[in-house]
Amino acid sequence: MPTFAFAGRTRSGELVNGERLADSVDAAVAMLRREQILVTKISAVKEKAKEDKSQQKFRATKVPSKSLAIFTRQFSVMIDAGLPLVQCLDILGRQEPHKGFAQVILATRSEVEGGASLADAMRRHPKAFDTLYVNMVAAGEAGGILDTILKRLAVYIEKNVKLQGQVKSAMIYPVAVMTIAGLVVAVILWKVIPTFAELFAGLGAELPLPTRVVIWASKSFITALPFLVVGLIGAVFGLRAFYATYGGRRTIDNILLKLPILGLILRKIAHLTEYAILGALLVRALSRPGLAILLGGLYAVSDEVHQHFVRGRHAAWYDVLIDTIGVTVGVVAWRRLRARYPASR
Repeated sequence: MPTFAFAGRTRSGELVNGERLADSVDAAVAMLRREQILVTKISAVKEKAKEDKSQQKFRATKVPSKSLAIFTRQFSVMIDAGLPLVQCLDILGRQEPHKGFAQVILATRSEVEGGASLADAMRRHPKAFDTLYVNMVAAGEAGGILDTILKRLAVYIEKNVKLQGQVKSAMIYPVAVMTIAGLVVAVILWKVIPTFAELFAGLGAELPLPTRVVIWASKSFITALPFLVVGLIGAVFGLRAFYATYGGRRTIDNILLKLPILGLILRKIAHLTEYAILGALLVRALSRPGLAILLGGLYAVSDEVHQHFVRGRHAAWYDVLIDTIGVTVGVVAWRRLRARYPASR
């Protein structure tokens, strides 16, 4: 049970201070009121120090996408049910199985209790809540549609989690085959080829060109193996450091987008994200029938692009986009013309 330090006044006006054990701040205040003490200041002693230490430890914790999806879905249901924001965060933080994420949620709750907005509190934990998530929450708070935005975010994250699972499942076999093949080739070059090279050297016969190339590759591999390992580790860390900069990220992303197959996949994912977010932000702002149809068209584009990517179709996403928006704009224009120039009877 946490300990709370308090300061207050008795009914006679005498200043008092001390500590009380209670389940929460409200319980501690109620206990002091029964003792006829008017509380002027109260704070958790051990609990607060422990929470601050945990916040420093878990502030840089990377949260799994699945945990974030479950949190967002449960958060949206609680907000839609009318529960207070602080109570929602407190419940979700205490029942979260991921310890690092639980500390982040409880830290967010404390910051919201201190007067910060939900978006500002989440912005202080960039490893758990990325820029997109925080900006969507800020838009929901500004427009009074936080429950709707959280629902859209939950759907978006759940689709991403499902998509990542499908990609990982599809990549297991080729990665395993390439890894085993690489290990087999390395063992052959390292152990088998030198044995045959000594045998051929003892025979004194002139070897054909392909055999000499293989023996040369084996000798080069054995000589350069330490440098290859060090160079590979350095390249990985160097690329990560370079990608962490703004210019490096732009350079690498531009290269990835220009790749023949991977670039097309990344563009599909980017456009899927773009239209899903646009639809979520406009869901309450659109009231006219024509604009509502446009919103439906954007959601249709999002779902269609998602299906094209998941099922592996080869149709271009921009054809689907142009067709859907073209039909949508045509229907909107037709309805407006019909409303402005009604047919005469």
